[in-house]
Amino acid sequence: MAIKHLSPELLNERRKQAVKLRLDGHTVAVACQQTGLSAPTVSAAWKAFREGGWAAVPVKPRGRLKGQANVLGADVQALLWQALYQEPQNSLLPPLLHPAPGWSSAGLAEWLTTHHGVVLSQRAIEHWWEAQGLKHKPWKLKYLTNSHLANNHLATQRSQEGRWFRSAVAPVFTKLKDADQRWQGGVRRVARPSGSLYQIYLHGPRGRLLMRCFKKPPEAQDYLAVFGALNSSGAAALVFHGALFSASPEVTDWLERKPSFWLVPVPADLAL
Repeated sequence: MAIKHLSPELLNERRKQAVKLRLDGHTVAVACQQTGLSAPTVSAAWKAFREGGWAAVPVKPRGRLKGQANVLGADVQALLWQALYQEPQNSLLPPLLHPAPGWSSAGLAEWLTTHHGVVLSQRAIEHWWEAQGLKHKPWKLKYLTNSHLANNHLATQRSQEGRWFRSAVAPVFTKLKDADQRWQGGVRRVARPSGSLYQIYLHGPRGRLLMRCFKKPPEAQDYLAVFGALNSSGAAALVFHGALFSASPEVTDWLERKPSFWLVPVPADLAL
């Protein structure tokens, strides 16, 4: 069971149960089976106990202040930025799952709880994203969740966008029957009072937002880490805006070696 579905009270009960199992000599794997917690959560509870005793095992709800739905404490915000500037923690993922191409609100919530004992809802994280200018909205490309490309609003338009959709997007997406394989994304500069940052954003099925942040323009290896994560679960297509990948030998070489990954660039003058 994912810990995001547990109430703080039930999560704390299971953390204590996991510590008791470890004290009785059981392995982390057994504690996971008995409690339904992930290995990182069991290990974090055990580490908290060894460093601070039973009082340190429960996670402490922190985050939104009472009456201030969009305000997070400075310490929690610092943790969120710390995560966004690094690759998603694959150790949080159950075994056999593929690496995440970016941070989701669910992934951030689980990372906060597991590694820092902070309980924060996905909704609170998404409110914070919006306040920081990170909440990018998906384009109106319904093909992401609709297997019938003909139903897309661009399919019959005679505009520049419609012609691009029919010539560049539709031929690729007809090769992919599963909507989960169809992604849209891009890179953009986000201006903030404390200094600008760069964000790679991705929208998957049902418009779910994932992201990575950078203090300087992303390099080829940053993009390839994202592309590789998308491609790790099988064939995938990504409609991407904001970068000229044809100018990068590293990216073009990688694409040539990955025939099951289709990158569809959005023309710079196209208004989506």
